[in-house]
Amino acid sequence: MAEKMSPSPGGGITPLQQMLASGTGAILTSLFVTPLDVVKIRLQAQRTPFSKVLLFPASGKCFLYCNGLMDHLYVCQNGNGCTAWYKAPGHFTGTLDAFVKITRYEGIRSLWSGLPPTLVMAVPATVIYFTTYDQLRDYLHTRVGSWNHYIPLLAGALARLGAVTVISPLELIRTKLQSQQLSYRELRVCIRSAVAQDGWLSLWRGWGPTVLRDVPFSALYWFNYELVRTWLCRQAWLDGATFTVSFASGAISGTVAAVLTLPFDVVKTQRQIELGDSEVHPVKASKPSSTWLLMQRIRAESGTRGLFAGFMPRVIKVAPACAIMISTYEFGKNFFQKLNQEQQLRGL
Repeated sequence: MAEKMSPSPGGGITPLQQMLASGTGAILTSLFVTPLDVVKIRLQAQRTPFSKVLLFPASGKCFLYCNGLMDHLYVCQNGNGCTAWYKAPGHFTGTLDAFVKITRYEGIRSLWSGLPPTLVMAVPATVIYFTTYDQLRDYLHTRVGSWNHYIPLLAGALARLGAVTVISPLELIRTKLQSQQLSYRELRVCIRSAVAQDGWLSLWRGWGPTVLRDVPFSALYWFNYELVRTWLCRQAWLDGATFTVSFASGAISGTVAAVLTLPFDVVKTQRQIELGDSEVHPVKASKPSSTWLLMQRIRAESGTRGLFAGFMPRVIKVAPACAIMISTYEFGKNFFQKLNQEQQLRGL
Protein backbone atom coordinates (compact mmCIF):
# COMPACT_ATOMS: atom_id res chain seq x y z
CA MET A 1 0.00 0.00 0.00
CA ALA A 2 2.87 2.38 0.72
CA GLU A 3 4.07 2.04 -2.84
CA LYS A 4 0.58 2.69 -4.18
CA MET A 5 0.25 5.85 -2.17
CA SER A 6 3.57 7.34 -3.24
CA PRO A 7 3.07 9.78 -6.11
CA SER A 8 4.39 8.87 -9.51
CA PRO A 9 6.73 11.33 -11.18
CA GLY A 10 4.81 13.83 -13.29
CA GLY A 11 1.45 12.58 -12.05
CA GLY A 12 0.35 12.11 -15.66
CA ILE A 13 -0.31 15.82 -16.22
CA THR A 14 1.66 18.73 -17.68
CA PRO A 15 2.99 21.77 -15.75
CA LEU A 16 0.38 23.92 -17.52
CA GLN A 17 -2.38 21.65 -16.22
CA GLN A 18 -0.87 21.84 -12.73
CA MET A 19 -0.97 25.64 -13.02
CA LEU A 20 -4.63 25.56 -14.09
CA ALA A 21 -5.51 23.27 -11.17
CA SER A 22 -3.69 25.44 -8.60
CA GLY A 23 -5.11 28.66 -10.07
CA THR A 24 -8.63 27.27 -9.82
CA GLY A 25 -7.94 26.24 -6.22
CA ALA A 26 -6.68 29.72 -5.35
CA ILE A 27 -9.77 31.38 -6.81
CA LEU A 28 -12.18 29.04 -4.99
CA THR A 29 -10.25 29.43 -1.73
CA SER A 30 -10.42 33.21 -2.06
CA LEU A 31 -14.16 33.09 -2.74
CA PHE A 32 -14.81 30.95 0.34
CA VAL A 33 -12.39 32.53 2.82
CA THR A 34 -12.64 36.26 1.97
CA PRO A 35 -16.09 36.70 3.64
CA LEU A 36 -14.67 35.28 6.88
CA ASP A 37 -11.93 37.88 6.96
CA VAL A 38 -14.23 40.75 5.97
CA VAL A 39 -16.46 39.87 8.93
CA LYS A 40 -13.45 39.49 11.25
CA ILE A 41 -12.07 42.90 10.32
CA ARG A 42 -15.47 44.56 10.71
CA LEU A 43 -15.81 43.03 14.19
CA GLN A 44 -12.31 44.19 15.11
CA ALA A 45 -13.01 47.70 13.81
CA GLN A 46 -16.15 47.87 15.92
CA ARG A 47 -14.44 46.77 19.13
CA THR A 48 -11.34 48.92 18.69
CA PRO A 49 -11.88 51.94 16.42
CA PHE A 50 -9.37 52.18 13.62
CA SER A 51 -8.12 55.64 14.57
CA LYS A 52 -7.31 54.59 18.15
CA VAL A 53 -5.16 51.54 17.65
CA LEU A 54 -2.57 52.59 15.10
CA LEU A 55 0.53 54.70 15.11
CA PHE A 56 0.32 58.36 14.06
CA PRO A 57 -3.49 58.51 14.42
CA ALA A 58 -3.69 62.05 13.09
CA SER A 59 -1.87 61.44 9.83
CA GLY A 60 -1.07 57.98 8.45
CA LYS A 61 -2.26 54.51 9.38
CA CYS A 62 -2.12 50.96 8.15
CA PHE A 63 -3.79 47.66 8.90
CA LEU A 64 -3.21 44.06 7.90
CA TYR A 65 -5.71 41.99 5.96
CA CYS A 66 -5.19 38.26 5.43
CA ASN A 67 -7.49 35.98 3.49
CA GLY A 68 -5.90 32.61 4.26
CA LEU A 69 -3.74 32.62 1.14
CA MET A 70 -1.76 35.85 1.51
CA ASP A 71 -1.35 38.94 3.66
CA HIS A 72 -2.25 42.36 2.31
CA LEU A 73 -1.14 45.62 3.89
CA TYR A 74 -3.60 48.52 3.58
CA VAL A 75 -2.16 52.00 4.11
CA CYS A 76 -4.26 55.14 4.71
CA GLN A 77 -3.20 58.74 4.29
CA ASN A 78 -4.69 61.27 6.72
CA GLY A 79 -7.43 58.86 7.62
CA ASN A 80 -8.46 58.54 3.97
CA GLY A 81 -7.79 56.01 1.28
CA CYS A 82 -8.94 53.01 3.32
CA THR A 83 -11.44 50.76 1.65
CA ALA A 84 -15.07 51.62 2.37
CA TRP A 85 -15.89 48.08 3.49
CA TYR A 86 -13.49 48.47 6.41
CA LYS A 87 -14.91 51.78 7.64
CA ALA A 88 -18.58 50.92 7.08
CA PRO A 89 -20.60 51.46 10.28
CA GLY A 90 -22.55 48.79 12.05
CA HIS A 91 -23.06 47.15 15.41
CA PHE A 92 -22.62 43.38 15.49
CA THR A 93 -23.05 41.06 18.45
CA GLY A 94 -21.08 38.22 16.91
CA THR A 95 -19.89 36.52 13.75
CA LEU A 96 -23.27 35.16 12.66
CA ASP A 97 -24.96 38.48 13.44
CA ALA A 98 -22.33 40.26 11.33
CA PHE A 99 -22.95 37.94 8.38
CA VAL A 100 -26.71 38.52 8.56
CA LYS A 101 -26.57 42.32 8.99
CA ILE A 102 -23.90 42.91 6.33
CA THR A 103 -25.89 40.82 3.87
CA ARG A 104 -29.20 42.49 4.76
CA TYR A 105 -28.13 46.15 4.83
CA GLU A 106 -25.12 46.28 2.50
CA GLY A 107 -25.82 43.48 0.07
CA ILE A 108 -24.23 40.07 -0.21
CA ARG A 109 -21.48 41.43 -2.48
CA SER A 110 -20.05 43.32 0.52
CA LEU A 111 -18.85 40.01 1.94
CA TRP A 112 -16.39 39.78 -0.97
CA SER A 113 -15.18 43.38 -0.76
CA GLY A 114 -11.58 42.34 -0.11
CA LEU A 115 -11.44 40.01 -3.11
CA PRO A 116 -9.65 42.10 -5.80
CA PRO A 117 -6.24 42.37 -4.08
CA THR A 118 -6.48 38.68 -3.28
CA LEU A 119 -6.96 37.66 -6.89
CA VAL A 120 -4.24 40.01 -8.14
CA MET A 121 -1.55 38.76 -5.74
CA ALA A 122 -2.60 35.40 -4.32
CA VAL A 123 -3.52 33.58 -7.53
CA PRO A 124 -0.13 33.97 -9.29
CA ALA A 125 1.70 33.31 -6.00
CA THR A 126 -0.29 30.12 -5.44
CA VAL A 127 0.22 28.95 -9.01
CA ILE A 128 3.99 29.38 -8.69
CA TYR A 129 4.04 27.73 -5.27
CA PHE A 130 1.97 24.60 -5.95
CA THR A 131 3.37 23.95 -9.41
CA THR A 132 6.95 24.32 -8.15
CA TYR A 133 6.22 21.98 -5.24
CA ASP A 134 4.88 19.22 -7.47
CA GLN A 135 7.76 19.56 -9.91
CA LEU A 136 10.37 19.50 -7.12
CA ARG A 137 8.70 16.59 -5.33
CA ASP A 138 8.59 14.49 -8.48
CA TYR A 139 12.18 15.42 -9.38
CA LEU A 140 13.47 14.46 -5.93
CA HIS A 141 11.44 11.26 -6.01
CA THR A 142 13.03 10.35 -9.37
CA ARG A 143 16.54 11.09 -8.12
CA VAL A 144 16.13 9.15 -4.87
CA GLY A 145 14.45 6.22 -6.60
CA SER A 146 12.11 5.41 -3.73
CA TRP A 147 9.55 7.36 -1.73
CA ASN A 148 11.02 9.18 1.26
CA HIS A 149 8.84 11.03 3.78
CA TYR A 150 11.34 13.90 3.88
CA ILE A 151 10.93 14.66 0.18
CA PRO A 152 7.71 16.69 0.78
CA LEU A 153 9.42 18.59 3.60
CA LEU A 154 12.34 19.65 1.39
CA ALA A 155 10.22 20.29 -1.69
CA GLY A 156 7.72 22.35 0.32
CA ALA A 157 10.44 24.52 1.84
CA LEU A 158 12.17 25.16 -1.50
CA ALA A 159 8.90 25.84 -3.34
CA ARG A 160 7.79 28.40 -0.76
CA LEU A 161 11.20 30.04 -0.75
CA GLY A 162 10.98 30.49 -4.51
CA ALA A 163 7.40 31.80 -4.45
CA VAL A 164 8.15 34.31 -1.67
CA THR A 165 11.26 35.53 -3.52
CA VAL A 166 9.32 36.11 -6.74
CA ILE A 167 6.28 37.78 -5.13
CA SER A 168 8.09 39.94 -2.53
CA PRO A 169 8.97 42.82 -4.93
CA LEU A 170 5.38 42.84 -6.25
CA GLU A 171 4.02 43.12 -2.70
CA LEU A 172 6.36 46.05 -1.99
CA ILE A 173 5.31 47.78 -5.22
CA ARG A 174 1.62 47.28 -4.38
CA THR A 175 2.17 48.77 -0.91
CA LYS A 176 3.83 51.82 -2.45
CA LEU A 177 0.92 52.28 -4.85
CA GLN A 178 -1.56 52.15 -1.98
CA SER A 179 0.37 54.33 0.45
CA GLN A 180 1.53 57.12 -1.86
CA GLN A 181 -1.18 56.95 -4.57
CA LEU A 182 1.42 57.03 -7.34
CA SER A 183 0.79 56.75 -11.05
CA TYR A 184 2.60 53.92 -12.84
CA ARG A 185 5.05 56.45 -14.30
CA GLU A 186 5.76 57.92 -10.85
CA LEU A 187 6.09 54.41 -9.46
CA ARG A 188 8.71 53.56 -12.08
CA VAL A 189 10.70 56.68 -11.13
CA CYS A 190 10.34 55.83 -7.42
CA ILE A 191 11.62 52.28 -7.95
CA ARG A 192 14.56 53.46 -10.03
CA SER A 193 15.47 55.97 -7.33
CA ALA A 194 15.27 53.30 -4.60
CA VAL A 195 17.40 50.89 -6.61
CA ALA A 196 19.97 53.59 -7.38
CA GLN A 197 20.17 54.56 -3.70
CA ASP A 198 19.99 51.18 -1.93
CA GLY A 199 20.58 48.63 -4.68
CA TRP A 200 18.32 45.93 -6.11
CA LEU A 201 18.00 44.24 -2.72
CA SER A 202 15.82 47.15 -1.57
CA LEU A 203 12.98 45.58 -3.61
CA TRP A 204 13.03 42.60 -1.22
CA ARG A 205 12.45 44.51 2.03
CA GLY A 206 10.47 42.34 4.43
CA TRP A 207 11.64 39.17 2.66
CA GLY A 208 13.42 37.79 5.75
CA PRO A 209 10.44 37.70 8.17
CA THR A 210 8.22 36.32 5.41
CA VAL A 211 10.65 33.48 4.76
CA LEU A 212 11.00 32.73 8.48
CA ARG A 213 7.26 32.20 8.75
CA ASP A 214 6.24 30.79 5.36
CA VAL A 215 9.10 28.37 4.66
CA PRO A 216 8.76 26.40 7.95
CA PHE A 217 4.98 26.48 7.54
CA SER A 218 5.25 25.07 4.01
CA ALA A 219 7.74 22.37 5.01
CA LEU A 220 5.59 21.24 7.96
CA TYR A 221 2.39 21.47 5.95
CA TRP A 222 3.49 19.24 3.07
CA PHE A 223 5.29 16.80 5.37
CA ASN A 224 2.17 16.35 7.51
CA TYR A 225 -0.18 16.41 4.52
CA GLU A 226 1.50 13.48 2.80
CA LEU A 227 1.64 11.50 6.07
CA VAL A 228 -1.99 12.19 7.04
CA ARG A 229 -3.27 11.50 3.52
CA THR A 230 -1.42 8.17 3.36
CA TRP A 231 -2.69 7.18 6.82
CA LEU A 232 -6.33 8.08 6.01
CA CYS A 233 -6.17 6.12 2.76
CA ARG A 234 -4.84 3.09 4.60
CA GLN A 235 -7.60 3.35 7.20
CA ALA A 236 -10.27 3.52 4.48
CA TRP A 237 -8.57 0.86 2.29
CA LEU A 238 -8.24 3.31 -0.60
CA ASP A 239 -5.66 3.12 -3.39
CA GLY A 240 -5.83 6.89 -3.93
CA ALA A 241 -6.96 9.97 -2.06
CA THR A 242 -10.56 11.06 -2.54
CA PHE A 243 -11.78 14.67 -2.32
CA THR A 244 -12.83 14.09 1.32
CA VAL A 245 -9.45 12.59 2.25
CA SER A 246 -7.58 15.51 0.66
CA PHE A 247 -9.87 18.00 2.40
CA ALA A 248 -9.39 16.43 5.83
CA SER A 249 -5.62 16.03 5.32
CA GLY A 250 -5.28 19.67 4.29
CA ALA A 251 -7.24 20.91 7.30
CA ILE A 252 -5.28 18.80 9.78
CA SER A 253 -1.83 19.55 8.35
CA GLY A 254 -2.67 23.25 7.97
CA THR A 255 -3.75 23.47 11.61
CA VAL A 256 -0.58 21.78 12.88
CA ALA A 257 1.68 23.99 10.76
CA ALA A 258 -0.24 27.14 11.73
CA VAL A 259 0.14 26.45 15.46
CA LEU A 260 3.84 25.57 15.29
CA THR A 261 4.76 28.63 13.21
CA LEU A 262 2.49 31.12 15.04
CA PRO A 263 5.37 33.03 16.74
CA PHE A 264 6.86 33.77 13.32
CA ASP A 265 3.43 34.92 12.13
CA VAL A 266 3.20 37.39 15.04
CA VAL A 267 6.64 38.79 14.16
CA LYS A 268 5.72 38.91 10.46
CA THR A 269 2.66 41.01 11.27
CA GLN A 270 4.75 43.43 13.33
CA ARG A 271 7.26 43.79 10.51
CA GLN A 272 4.55 44.39 7.91
CA ILE A 273 3.03 47.12 10.03
CA GLU A 274 6.51 48.67 10.36
CA LEU A 275 6.84 48.50 6.58
CA GLY A 276 3.53 50.29 6.11
CA ASP A 277 4.52 52.89 8.68
CA SER A 278 7.78 53.55 6.86
CA GLU A 279 5.86 54.02 3.61
CA VAL A 280 3.60 56.63 5.23
CA HIS A 281 6.34 58.35 7.25
CA PRO A 282 9.74 57.62 5.70
CA VAL A 283 11.40 60.30 7.85
CA LYS A 284 9.86 59.37 11.17
CA ALA A 285 10.06 55.61 10.71
CA SER A 286 12.79 53.99 12.76
CA LYS A 287 15.03 51.25 11.46
CA PRO A 288 13.15 47.90 11.67
CA SER A 289 14.27 45.57 14.41
CA SER A 290 15.62 42.13 13.60
CA THR A 291 13.28 39.18 13.88
CA TRP A 292 15.07 37.86 16.96
CA LEU A 293 14.94 41.26 18.73
CA LEU A 294 11.25 41.60 17.90
CA MET A 295 10.54 38.18 19.41
CA GLN A 296 12.46 39.15 22.55
CA ARG A 297 10.56 42.42 22.79
CA ILE A 298 7.17 40.72 22.38
CA ARG A 299 8.09 38.11 24.99
CA ALA A 300 9.28 40.81 27.42
CA GLU A 301 6.11 42.87 26.99
CA SER A 302 3.47 40.12 26.82
CA GLY A 303 5.21 36.95 27.95
CA THR A 304 5.39 33.73 25.99
CA ARG A 305 1.64 33.96 25.33
CA GLY A 306 2.30 37.10 23.32
CA LEU A 307 4.17 35.03 20.73
CA PHE A 308 1.00 32.95 20.26
CA ALA A 309 -1.42 35.88 20.00
CA GLY A 310 -4.24 35.37 17.51
CA PHE A 311 -4.17 31.58 17.91
CA MET A 312 -7.87 30.96 17.21
CA PRO A 313 -8.31 33.46 14.32
CA ARG A 314 -5.26 32.02 12.56
CA VAL A 315 -6.38 28.41 12.96
CA ILE A 316 -9.99 29.19 11.99
CA LYS A 317 -8.75 30.89 8.82
CA VAL A 318 -5.82 28.68 7.84
CA ALA A 319 -7.53 25.29 8.33
CA PRO A 320 -10.40 25.82 5.85
CA ALA A 321 -8.14 27.72 3.45
CA CYS A 322 -5.65 24.83 3.34
CA ALA A 323 -8.44 22.25 3.11
CA ILE A 324 -10.24 23.99 0.23
CA MET A 325 -7.03 24.78 -1.63
CA ILE A 326 -5.46 21.32 -1.53
CA SER A 327 -8.68 19.36 -2.15
CA THR A 328 -9.54 21.55 -5.16
CA TYR A 329 -5.97 21.25 -6.44
CA GLU A 330 -5.95 17.46 -6.12
CA PHE A 331 -9.39 17.25 -7.74
CA GLY A 332 -8.12 19.36 -10.65
CA LYS A 333 -5.05 17.18 -11.08
CA ASN A 334 -7.16 14.01 -11.06
CA PHE A 335 -9.48 15.57 -13.65
CA PHE A 336 -6.61 16.38 -16.01
CA GLN A 337 -5.00 13.00 -15.40
CA LYS A 338 -8.18 11.15 -16.44
CA LEU A 339 -8.59 13.52 -19.39
CA ASN A 340 -5.06 12.77 -20.60
CA GLN A 341 -5.58 9.03 -20.19
CA GLU A 342 -8.80 9.17 -22.24
CA GLN A 343 -7.03 11.12 -24.98
CA GLN A 344 -4.21 8.56 -25.05
CA LEU A 345 -6.71 5.69 -25.33
CA ARG A 346 -8.52 7.41 -28.18
CA GLY A 347 -5.19 7.91 -29.93
CA LEU A 348 -4.37 4.17 -29.88
